[in-house]
Amino acid sequence: MAGIISTPVSVSSRQLTIGEVATRSGVAVSAIHFYESKGLIQSIRTAGNQRRFPAGVLRRIAIIKVAQRAGISLEEIKTTLDSYPQGSKLTSKDWEKLSSHWRESMNERIERLTRLRDELDQCIGCGCLSLEDCPLRNPDDRLGKEGSGPRILERP
Repeated sequence: MAGIISTPVSVSSRQLTIGEVATRSGVAVSAIHFYESKGLIQSIRTAGNQRRFPAGVLRRIAIIKVAQRAGISLEEIKTTLDSYPQGSKLTSKDWEKLSSHWRESMNERIERLTRLRDELDQCIGCGCLSLEDCPLRNPDDRLGKEGSGPRILERP
């Protein structure tokens, strides 16, 4: 099963049950299982085959939650978190690096959303030529030559 290791992540750190992680992180047990299956967090198994998580997983889950709220994909979160060892306690310096890594993509997303909001009631360049504004923004369906879909709203 992905995300589960058979040896302790950090022998000296306090180990938490999945219920404790759920309570302390404010994340449902099912979400913890999901994060683990995606390799975002890891647990160990006790001799009785129960999951245990290092206390550092709480910070990792907090970072995942903040990044998700900011619109960062789980794939991008995983790629970024993979540069830090599982079980390590991420520091404020680590958070600074993580957040600056995501800042550029967030700024691009903000620009795209702002443009979408500001141009939503206008021609989107779909090629239908049915709106009065389209002959001005897309004469002779020139955007259709660039590809399918709403070309104006999807431009970089």
